[in-house]
Amino acid sequence: MESLVYNKGLYRTGTGILNLVARTMPSFVFYLKLFLIVFRSSRRAKRSMYDTADWAKSSLAVMRALESVGVRIEISGIDFFRNLDTPCVFLANHMSSLETFVLPAIIAQYRDVTFVVKESLVDYPVFRHVMRSRDPITVGRTNPRDDLKAVLEGGVERLKAGRSLVIFPQTTRMEEFDPKGFNTIGIKLAKRADVPVVPIALKTGAWGNGKYLKDFGKIDPSKHVHFAFGHPLRIKDRGIEEHNEVIAFISSKIKEWDG
Repeated sequence: MESLVYNKGLYRTGTGILNLVARTMPSFVFYLKLFLIVFRSSRRAKRSMYDTADWAKSSLAVMRALESVGVRIEISGIDFFRNLDTPCVFLANHMSSLETFVLPAIIAQYRDVTFVVKESLVDYPVFRHVMRSRDPITVGRTNPRDDLKAVLEGGVERLKAGRSLVIFPQTTRMEEFDPKGFNTIGIKLAKRADVPVVPIALKTGAWGNGKYLKDFGKIDPSKHVHFAFGHPLRIKDRGIEEHNEVIAFISSKIKEWDG
């Protein structure tokens, strides 16, 4: 199975020549490829034949589809989590659908992982079979108390079983990172399960948010995609210091990329 190749812990999209259709109609070409990937994956998931390795493979196919229309991707800091001897809680800012589709290609080749997702994702036509097969934790985002209970109870269960979790603590996707909207739910979970948190800073505006279907917007290859993983943090006391460290890491990386 193909996997991402890193040079001194860094991955960058290679150079290549795009065909005319990919250059002139990147959104059309990408979504056509995405549909085929999701359709094939969904058929396997529906028959209970879709495991973590399959998820990593199809996620990498989505990443390659983005690169095939000119999207350039950079990934750094994977050593911070691939060498951990324990499951962890990944905490990331949330910009677009891109990170939901691509993060498994980065993480799942090294460790079993699933997501905390909004309930609507497990009800999407076709895609729902894939998402449900990954045993995610679902939240409604209408009742914070119920969401906290679901994440804490379901998260501890999965972490104790050796499965890491990706959490987007923002209540919604944001093109600009707002620390005030970055809640502490992942910090609380990591403390209860006694596992580290690993911050992820990301910039994924190349996959825009749609006007009518938010998950499927314009693909803009002029916007480079970045993923950066930070040092794992063990939660002490109430986790305030670690929460601030995660926010500082994400903010500094976004400032660096914007510069």
